[in-house]
Amino acid sequence: MTNLSKDTLFLEKAYQLFPEVKESGQMTRQQLVAVRESGTSIPGSIWDNRVAGAKPALYVIPGGSVSKPVSQPEAVEAPVVVQKSSVVSTTVDKDSLVPARDPNYVPFGNYKDLQTIIKSGMFYPAYIAGPTGNGKSTSVEQICANTNKPLIRVNLNTMTDEDQLIGSKTLVDGNVEIVEGPIVIAMRYGIPLLLDEIDAGGANTLLCLQPILEGKPFYFKLKNEMIVPAPGFNIFATANTKGKGSDDGRYIGTNVLNEAFLERFAVTFNQPYPTEKVELQIVKNLFVHFGLADQKKTINQSKSLDDFADNLVKWASVVRKTFDDGGCDENITTRRLTHIVRAFSIFKNEKKAIELCLNRFDDVTKMAFLDLYSKISAGEDVSSPVETEGEV
Repeated sequence: MTNLSKDTLFLEKAYQLFPEVKESGQMTRQQLVAVRESGTSIPGSIWDNRVAGAKPALYVIPGGSVSKPVSQPEAVEAPVVVQKSSVVSTTVDKDSLVPARDPNYVPFGNYKDLQTIIKSGMFYPAYIAGPTGNGKSTSVEQICANTNKPLIRVNLNTMTDEDQLIGSKTLVDGNVEIVEGPIVIAMRYGIPLLLDEIDAGGANTLLCLQPILEGKPFYFKLKNEMIVPAPGFNIFATANTKGKGSDDGRYIGTNVLNEAFLERFAVTFNQPYPTEKVELQIVKNLFVHFGLADQKKTINQSKSLDDFADNLVKWASVVRKTFDDGGCDENITTRRLTHIVRAFSIFKNEKKAIELCLNRFDDVTKMAFLDLYSKISAGEDVSSPVETEGEV
């Protein structure tokens, strides 16, 4: 980049932040610092063009002149911009961060242990691993909802960077302000932090969490401030893997996580799918939620809603066993069952609801799953695994 282009970029930013300097041709040190804080480089020649005897110190900018009059009162306003960026803290309404309570939620899996950790108020970071769609994040959310505790949830991906997690500088109405990230906010106010899909985050980005996972004071360099975690702060991370990547290709985008990073989690929970009894209650609760409880029969009048719920849960259980045994490459998650119930509440057609929610699978798998459901619905023995084309 040439000196001329640097001068041009500098002048554009200086005129944007301080329109009066276009006429005066001179800037105070504080104004120059504000321009630099906005991310724009200051040409080195400016520091050599100080106006002799001027107080506060004044510097001639490209195209300016020492002989031009200078308005002192305007120069005094500049420090306010810089000071604002260094002292303003994010104000948080903790009540607004309490998750909404889901009346249809049925506790299962590691719910009680996670509840004990959250209620203790201790810093005890937990890693929750398990297959997709089995309520890992929901369990943490509903514990906070039922105990009236705030929660900050952050979904990670490969594009998530340290600035988004910790904090960054931004330009607001011509003022350079520091925006605190969710981690700093959670530490400052003693709020549990849920890092969702943590194994999708970039390895280098996650390294910024290592000192925070030790529960010690954290140096927030943007504000030159040492933040001591307030009581109640904790970190919960959810993932489909245990940080070793996905060898079978089911979870594309997950990364192998640093061993030192993983070691900082005090405990790792394996989240299973709910038992058939729990899953049946989840499905029936959704029937009530969608106003289907008074509908004694399904749309084809061939079976009751209780039969429909029983068949869905048994179907999912058989598919999961087949999947675990290597008999098929796809699975029916608890989330997929809730999708089917939602579809049924809209279309009022059992077969259509199931077919629509199976369209995400390839045709062979879809037809095998539909065939299995038909057998279960007809009362046939389905103790044998799901059969797909070319497989048993």
